[in-house]
Amino acid sequence: MTTDPKIYIGVDIGGTFTDAVAYDEASDVWRVAKVATSRESPEDGVLAAINQVVDPNDRHRTRLVAHATTLGINAIIERRGAATGLLVTEGFTDLLFMGSGQRYDVYELFPSYPQPLVPPDRVRPLAERLAPSGEVLLPLRRDEVCRAVDALVESGVESIAVCLLHAYANPEHELAVEELVKKRVPEIPVSISSSVSPEIREYPRLCTTVVNAYIRPLVGRYLSKLSERIAADGHRGQLITMLSDAGMVAPEAAAQHPVRILESGPAAGSILAEATSRGLRISDLLLFDMGGTTAKISTVLAGATRRTAEFEVARVHRFKAGSGIPLRTPVVDLMEIGAGGGSIARLDERGLIAVGPESSGADPGPACYARGGTHATVTDADLVLGYLSADRFLGGKMPLDLEAARSALARLGEPLELDAEGTARFVHSTVNASMAGAARVYLAERGIDAANLSMMAIGGAGPVHAEDVGREVGVERIVVPVDPGTGSAVGLVVAPLAFEVSRSAPSPVGLLSWEEVESILQDLRTLAREQLVRAGAAEMDVTEVVSVDMHLEGQSHEVAVILSDLDHGDPAEVLREAFMGSYLATFGRVPLERPLHLKTWRLRASAPAPGPAMRIAAPPPGSAGASPAAHRSVYFTTAGDFVLTPIFRRDRLRPGDELEGPAVVEEEMSATVAGPACRVRVLEDHSLLLELT
Repeated sequence: MTTDPKIYIGVDIGGTFTDAVAYDEASDVWRVAKVATSRESPEDGVLAAINQVVDPNDRHRTRLVAHATTLGINAIIERRGAATGLLVTEGFTDLLFMGSGQRYDVYELFPSYPQPLVPPDRVRPLAERLAPSGEVLLPLRRDEVCRAVDALVESGVESIAVCLLHAYANPEHELAVEELVKKRVPEIPVSISSSVSPEIREYPRLCTTVVNAYIRPLVGRYLSKLSERIAADGHRGQLITMLSDAGMVAPEAAAQHPVRILESGPAAGSILAEATSRGLRISDLLLFDMGGTTAKISTVLAGATRRTAEFEVARVHRFKAGSGIPLRTPVVDLMEIGAGGGSIARLDERGLIAVGPESSGADPGPACYARGGTHATVTDADLVLGYLSADRFLGGKMPLDLEAARSALARLGEPLELDAEGTARFVHSTVNASMAGAARVYLAERGIDAANLSMMAIGGAGPVHAEDVGREVGVERIVVPVDPGTGSAVGLVVAPLAFEVSRSAPSPVGLLSWEEVESILQDLRTLAREQLVRAGAAEMDVTEVVSVDMHLEGQSHEVAVILSDLDHGDPAEVLREAFMGSYLATFGRVPLERPLHLKTWRLRASAPAPGPAMRIAAPPPGSAGASPAAHRSVYFTTAGDFVLTPIFRRDRLRPGDELEGPAVVEEEMSATVAGPACRVRVLEDHSLLLELT
């Protein structure tokens, strides 16, 4: 490894743009870039973006390339994954198609569900059986496994998933199947549930394993190509990948368990929110991340990102829990909707303007990109309403066609007798209402009061829409960090290494001993530390947080309980006391006096960030002064009309500067819009603070 000053790179591959940032220790400078995402070959966009932020002569100084991608989640939604086969315990071949048996909408007589990723003719049973304790009731027959694998191979499968009953309690049978598959068809990857998601509840464990198998060949090929091309370009640093829970691992681990990187981009944004929370001493943040394809909502509470162990993908109804494919894997607790700059506006069945979830992407993109797109999008509306500059979009590297945007919007509004400006106002208010509604649902479901939060806006479109969304949600302050358009990529550079592992071991709390606890945790500790060391962590720097999912007897859902004292006292009393505190914090009351049960142990290991722990913005060059660079007519919801508005360049603002709205603050990758009833202050770290009045 070179002793020269190091360069740290972060790359976030979005549905529309690929963002890159690079921090150079030699110059103490951060460089940013945004290029169109290459849909067919995402690695092309990654290399193109990196080449804009790192000089070819400095590539040998690269210490780290941290990256996040939407490749996996897009493959699931668009059904572009591998032909997958499934091996299950005999008698459970219909589980993938029966689901949980629960209705996500009691008023819908004929609810729709996502089509399973594995068709019925590619599911094969195995005559084996384990008890819930892990005891072998019916041994695995190797000859039967071989016949089942041969049948799947003949049907053309490219990947195999294995989910046997109660394998979380005893992986012996699944490991034997994995070994046989590797010997018989070594070119076909196999995913076993006891490795992918060793947790109780058969249907989510099955779905998680199937999703992992479905995208594993695609993600594996991509990560292999990316590693090779980064090395071939002369970058000597290590490639690591962001996980959905904001952990970081080596690409080999991500290639083996790609289900864990589905939400890697939004997770990277949460890391930036955590760093901003610490730096500005704002303990509670609502993160609003609006890019080109989607908008994401998540929270940082008491300085820490909220995480969960379950989420859904490919929902039939985006706001209805239960209408998607359930997954059991660590993830940042977020809500994602199809509302971004490229989201297409249309007339719905009622003849009203609706926005998304379909996106124009980067090619052809919005009409104003002048790349052949004809649909009116959110970006077209933002341009017509004056929020964006046609000449300075992406720092002037990508001029926008104002007339094309106006024509697309006018065509959309013609049936409603609306001109381009009137249609743009409807598109703008519609997408804002959609995002604000999603945020209110997200907060209400978690019992969080928006009045106690500050909003942080990132993504290329986030600062443009933040004020209107923030007002509808009910926040009073909005923070916009430096270079918000590449916020997730910045989060990748400052992210600590982390990896979470879990194992279900159902038991009444009263029967537990510290010896049993230590045996479980030692296995988890070994797995987690191994992944961190592979990602470049020093063994001595690894710290751990242990938690356990617990519930009262008779309950079907658990409460996550963090444990800090695991070496003395009666285990039943220690666990009960911890459970009482978590239950009170979650539900606002003390639980009933009932026996306690635990379900799943979790251990999250972490190590310091390989690169800088946070971004410190350099002072802007030239003279100070909060004087406008230009004026233009801008529409503001709070004014209900277009207003002649001063346009400021962010690179000319200094800490302590204050602006009275209306104002638009432009920078290379985004623009911050502040209406007449808004005050803007530049903070010490060069973030913008919008105070809504």
